[in-house]
Amino acid sequence: MAYGSTTPKKQMEIVYDPNERIERLEDEVDKEAGLQRLSLFSPCKINVFLRITSRRQDGYHDLASLFHVISLGDTIKFSLSPTKSKDRLSTNVPGVPLDDKNLIIKALNLYRKKTGSDKFFWIHLDKKVPTGAGLGGGSSNAATALWAANQFSGCLASEQDLQEWSGEIGSDVPFFFSHGAAYCTGRGEAVQDIPSPIPLNTPMVLIKPPQACPTAEVYKHFRLEQASAADPLILLEKISKSGISQDVCINDLEPPAFQVLPSLKKLKQRVLAASRGRYEAVFMSGSGSTIVGIGDPEPPQFIYDEEDYQDVFVSEARFLTRPEKHWYTKPISYTDECYQEGGEHKRKN
Repeated sequence: MAYGSTTPKKQMEIVYDPNERIERLEDEVDKEAGLQRLSLFSPCKINVFLRITSRRQDGYHDLASLFHVISLGDTIKFSLSPTKSKDRLSTNVPGVPLDDKNLIIKALNLYRKKTGSDKFFWIHLDKKVPTGAGLGGGSSNAATALWAANQFSGCLASEQDLQEWSGEIGSDVPFFFSHGAAYCTGRGEAVQDIPSPIPLNTPMVLIKPPQACPTAEVYKHFRLEQASAADPLILLEKISKSGISQDVCINDLEPPAFQVLPSLKKLKQRVLAASRGRYEAVFMSGSGSTIVGIGDPEPPQFIYDEEDYQDVFVSEARFLTRPEKHWYTKPISYTDECYQEGGEHKRKN
């Protein structure tokens, strides 16, 4: 007992906090070696409204849309590759390309091209966002990969650089370098960062059938003369002043998407009819095929009860932003409450 009383502080440190010294040593090693591993949240987005305003000479369309990041997302783990010749990508979802067709690899290649970095990576993509959903999951993955590569390289590029470069990957990618809410124009690459006009705790439910809506096919059916005449800036002002309502959640791509996938029109109509006022608005995101219900995290009961809907993806979500100079983080309260696996709706506690 005597030796304990002569060195009480030392004994207390060893007995009660044995990990503290190890963590300090690991921090010192990491400082010496540089960043070795990084795990980042890669959230998706919805289009609260989406107006198609004109057809461009290059064959694309100009749009005006309120984009907002939401709390459904993938997790991407990066670690430095011991070789300096090739990235290696793995994922939990079959069918996802693992070569340079994947936007993550495209983003890493672009970063090396722009900065001269010689760093290559092992990447694991834990995918939660469905593909072909109009949620920008692949675009978010690309933006997250650019952010990660920049962290590993000591932030050689500014956020503005990353945002400008990312337009070479895809029109939706620059948006994710906003702080979570943006008024986007052009093909989507002209991003005006705005404070979120919607309370972040506003609940929503995402319902996506297994069928996708190919974006090119949707635009092929689009007719400009049939689009809404609503001024997108007035829509933005209404949302900022009065919140979300059915009349402001206009998506000009809904009619052509419903031509491509008639069952999607039926799904939206059924969600509206069954909601009995639970949702402030029900609309399609992007070019589909996700139907969004704002105001309640639960889908209508028929989604659970009817065999026709046993294979749909269902998830709750909230709106999400990020602080200056930090990437997005998954909210602690968000638990992927509803999800689809193996043809049966299940819940996570």
